[in-house]
This record gives sequence, structure tokens and C-alpha cells, in this order.
Amino acid sequence: MRDFSQAMANYFTGTHRRPTWRKAGRDEGFRIVNLRPSQVQRLNRHRGQVFIPKVGWVRFRWSRAVPPARSFRVKLDRAGRWHVSFAVVPAPIEGPRIGMVVGLDRGVAVSAALSTGEMLTCPRLSVSRQRRLQRLQRKRARASRGSNRHAKLKHAIAALRARETDARKDWAEKLTTDLARRFDLIRVEDLRVRDMTRSARGTLAEPGRNVRAKAGLNREILASGWGILLRRLEQKAPGRVQKINPAFTSQRCGACGHVAGENRKSQAIFVCTACRYTANADVNAAQNIAAGHAVTARGGIRVAGPANREPQSALLSL
Repeated sequence: MRDFSQAMANYFTGTHRRPTWRKAGRDEGFRIVNLRPSQVQRLNRHRGQVFIPKVGWVRFRWSRAVPPARSFRVKLDRAGRWHVSFAVVPAPIEGPRIGMVVGLDRGVAVSAALSTGEMLTCPRLSVSRQRRLQRLQRKRARASRGSNRHAKLKHAIAALRARETDARKDWAEKLTTDLARRFDLIRVEDLRVRDMTRSARGTLAEPGRNVRAKAGLNREILASGWGILLRRLEQKAPGRVQKINPAFTSQRCGACGHVAGENRKSQAIFVCTACRYTANADVNAAQNIAAGHAVTARGGIRVAGPANREPQSALLSL
């Protein structure tokens, strides 16, 4: 009861999420506090061991240097893998201190587009593994709940999902570290990912429309790593990440400032109707984000500087 009261107190202070009921197979593990340096030993280049009370010495793969920690957690994930993680607060990454600014536009077709012109895509499962995942899901739907066959299929699906999750986390870690080292100021769109990925499912009386399409969009957004990108950037570069209002950043010309829905010809092509500036639509949006532009429907406001410059005539630009 005391743990539940503390969890609710953390929730109301805004430091933790709302506590939920425990579910079998999810977040299985335990935490060890008051860790002493003598309880962690390195055996060789790839192996180490940690002392767990009432269990003894347990070996683990030494994937990185273990900094001084006060506690650690042993966890079993859905794929049946055991992990040990040491609780430390990493030091922030220092920027180059040369005034470099970058804009980051997050999308589905292109997971991350930078104002420098770089377009990066979050890794996904290969086509063969996606087909295998679909076959396993169909088999699991026909298996009886609680049977050994159902448990075996569930474990195989979790292993494929874990592979995709590990690749997404690795991509996000490398990208955020690279951005924190290369740029002094990182500007991103202020997107409410939780609201954007909310289910569109209705009630029996009003089942809603485009529920399947909304569910597919939610999966693509979550698979693109929008949330983990921003979270890790704020942790690695504290005070150097700015959130920009995303209003009309994809319709604004990065060259002349003209705002029109007709500027974006397709998902990937941006052609300004005023000055004929042509660029990739995601890169153009990233350039507007880097400049701090946030315009309204009437082209009025931005984060800093004047609103919109007068668009030049297409004939004069020739």
C-alpha cells in the first residue's frame, strides 16, 4: 500500500505516469538498491558479473563501461531475454559552441529530415521477416489461449518485435548523439505524439469512420521513433532543444516565405507558387523549423523575427 501511495504521489507531481495493474509477462523483474562497487566485477573483455542477494554471482555481457551506480534492475522482457541495467545519470553532451542551428522534421515516409538536407529513415523489419510475422500472427489467432502452441507463437512474435525495437532504439541513440555533438541549437516540431496516436475506435452506436486507416497511421508514427528522438535529445542536450509550433511549416516556402497549400505538390515535392523554389517537402519544412518560423493561417506569427516577407514574382525571379 505504501508503494501504491508513493506511485500516486509521483503521478500527481508529474514525474511518473499513472500506475497500472501488474500484467503477467510485462515488466517482469526486480530492483536491487545500495549497490557497492565490490558487487560488480569484470571478468574479461566481454563478460562481467554482478552479485544478487539470495542468488549469488550472475554473469552478464559487458556491453559498455559500468559507471558508479547506487542501484540496478534485473528485467525479463517479452522475448525471454534477461537484462541488467545500472541506474546512473549520464553527463550531457557538449555542443561544438560555434552557433550551429539545425531543424528536425519528423515524418512517416522520412522518419527524420534535417535542415542540412539529410533524410534519415528509422530501420524496420525486412520484407521476409514481415511476412513471417504475419504468418505467426495468423497462427496465434487460431491457437487456443493458454495452450503451449499459443505460448510458443507468442514468444516467436515477441522475438521479432524485440528485434525491431532494438534497431529503432539503436538508430535513435546514434542520431541524437550525433546531433548533440554537431549542433549547438536543435529545433523540432512541438508535436503531441500521444494525442496523434490515440485510437479512433468509436462505440457500438457510432463505430466511427476510417478506424483501420487511423490504426495503420498510429503504427507508422510509433514505428518512426518520434517520441524517443525528442526524449533522448532533451536528455543529451538539455537546454539546447527548442520546440517550434508546427503550424504551416510544410506549406511555407523556405526561400521567400510565401504560405499556400498549393506549394506542396505531393508528399515529397515542394514547389513555391510565388518564387518557383523547389525542394524536398520534408527538407523545406526542416528549414522553416530551423529558422524558427511558426505562421498562422493568415501568415501572421513566428517565433522570432518578422512574419512573412513579400513573395517575389515568378517572372522576376527568372
